Amino acid sequence: MLRDDLISLLSPVVQGLELQVWELEYAGRPGGGLLRIYIDSPHGITVEDCANVSRAVSEVLDASDPIPGEYTLEVSSPGLDRVLRSYEHFSLFAGEPVKVEMKTAIAGRKRFSGRLLKVEREQITVDVDGKQVVMPLAGIHKARLAPELAS
Repeated sequence: MLRDDLISLLSPVVQGLELQVWELEYAGRPGGGLLRIYIDSPHGITVEDCANVSRAVSEVLDASDPIPGEYTLEVSSPGLDRVLRSYEHFSLFAGEPVKVEMKTAIAGRKRFSGRLLKVEREQITVDVDGKQVVMPLAGIHKARLAPELAS
């Protein structure tokens, strides 16, 4: 899969800048695709970090040419409502509010909003309206943080 190949190719470059690849998306389109790389660090991300990663990654992409045709490269932080994809992602945010969409229904529904209570290797538990819902990681279609913003 192209996404996995790109992560393997680009993660060492980003780690060399003391940052990490949080997520990577590629959408091929007629006339040019879009490669979006989300980077993170414990200290946050600056515009300079994004520019440095963009330059370093561009060199590697130009040399190895893993994407056919033209594409646009974007580098940014994952943001407050960041995507959660892996066990490691979920583990960092236990106790936080999340939105989860499942591939198949659990108890008659696919979309859940609640607080991430527990993270295990194969599943997560989310408090949804006072009820604990266990969701297999492999069954998650999409998940994001749902930050509670103070008003």
